[in-house]
Amino acid sequence: MTTAALVLTNARLVGAPSTVDVLLRDGRVHAVGPDLARGAGAGAERVDLGGRTVMPGLWDAHTHMTQWALARQRLDVSQATSAAHAVRIVLDRLAARPLTPGTALVGYGFRDGLWPDAPTAELLDAAVGDVPVVLVSGDLHCAWFSTAGLRYAGVAGHPTGLLREAEWLPLTSVVDHVADDVADAWVADASRAAAARGVVGVLDLEITENLAPWRRRIAAGNDALRVRAGVWEPYLDRVLAEELRTGDVVVGTGGLLQQGPLKVVTDGSLNTRTAFCHDPYPGLTGADAYGVLSVPPEHLVPLMAHATRKGLTCAIHAIGDHANTLALDAFAASGARGSVEHAQLLTDADVARFAELGVVASVQPEHAMDDRDVADRHWAGRTGRAFALASLAAAGVELVLGSDAPVAPLDPWVAVSAAVERARDGREPWHPEQRLDLVTALRSSVDGQPLTLAVGAPADLAVLDADPLAAGAPLREMPVAGTLLTGRWTHRGF
Repeated sequence: MTTAALVLTNARLVGAPSTVDVLLRDGRVHAVGPDLARGAGAGAERVDLGGRTVMPGLWDAHTHMTQWALARQRLDVSQATSAAHAVRIVLDRLAARPLTPGTALVGYGFRDGLWPDAPTAELLDAAVGDVPVVLVSGDLHCAWFSTAGLRYAGVAGHPTGLLREAEWLPLTSVVDHVADDVADAWVADASRAAAARGVVGVLDLEITENLAPWRRRIAAGNDALRVRAGVWEPYLDRVLAEELRTGDVVVGTGGLLQQGPLKVVTDGSLNTRTAFCHDPYPGLTGADAYGVLSVPPEHLVPLMAHATRKGLTCAIHAIGDHANTLALDAFAASGARGSVEHAQLLTDADVARFAELGVVASVQPEHAMDDRDVADRHWAGRTGRAFALASLAAAGVELVLGSDAPVAPLDPWVAVSAAVERARDGREPWHPEQRLDLVTALRSSVDGQPLTLAVGAPADLAVLDADPLAAGAPLREMPVAGTLLTGRWTHRGF
């Protein structure tokens, strides 16, 4: 899977005024300097970059690859501004392309946190009749069903048709089911699209058993990305039976597949109003007014301790501030290492505890752009400590950036732009005091590699048509000319 030797001539390192040559050999950066082509050997391939910028390839530190591949094929309802608007989108789709008998219309991307009307099965039924419709929310934490859609998923009945958290998540395997060859083809297409944005690797936290699908995909020729495969508690014994530890390379995958962390979801999400918070959500009363705690400490702590003893790090989903407090408590009590995934709302004390405990903050900056208005309503008075990237960085917390695809696009340049600019669509920056500086955002996207290429590092590189550190660089639309993985091109556009 590697080329013996490749010389990239006239390459410009990030922020550098002059060009150099970069020699890649046996899948690694062998040398960086002037006039390397002459000593590279007669068989070395030479590619003139023409002054383009070369940097380490980018990683997405939180994806759901099958969900992302499916979302790319589904009806897009992300622009719906109300339940009624979403229904009109569904009707337009059915009119243009009627359903194949025995299938359901599955849409993706609605966000009802600011809708003036409620998404109900009754509303869908009045429009689509006995057609099975399932609309998955943009945060993946709930789904909206027609009555026929409920039957399709094996649900006898439901008072509203809007299923959240524990009601919904077990049904994803039904709604998401497609034949393995179809899913694999869609994932391969999504992987190539990611490579075209300079991506060389992902952490895949798909809610399933992840090793077997990726073994199958890589064996079939999907070699566009490195993959770290997370494991969920129901599948943990399979990983432990193979004596795999976090970071171990899975045999037979050409070095592309590694064992990832144990993933645990401890609370819900902001848009679904299930993120577990210290303060209640406006207008809500009762047991769920503070959100939903999915995994209590008495289960979480021994689970994390068990994984730690077996050599696995832990990736703990926590969005609400109370969930983050409990996640950090669990890291302290279990002795585990790893990350909190999302860390969207934090107390000041917990920002400091991230650093004290050495817990990584795995964050998705584009969520702040998607959720700013929802946060202003449902976390009113607390948004100064929401998506607190600058506070985390100032405290010395290690940050890694991701997308949570399909919740946000699998494109690290989108994440970098959101982290640095805290703005999108021409709007004013939202809490600009929580911006990351550009160098920190880039360093948080390249899997610990120095932005100036290190000799001996993997030859996993992005070739850009613009220097990201240059004034006015188009971060969100960064033009990617090429991507190399282990010294071979996974994308080349020049």
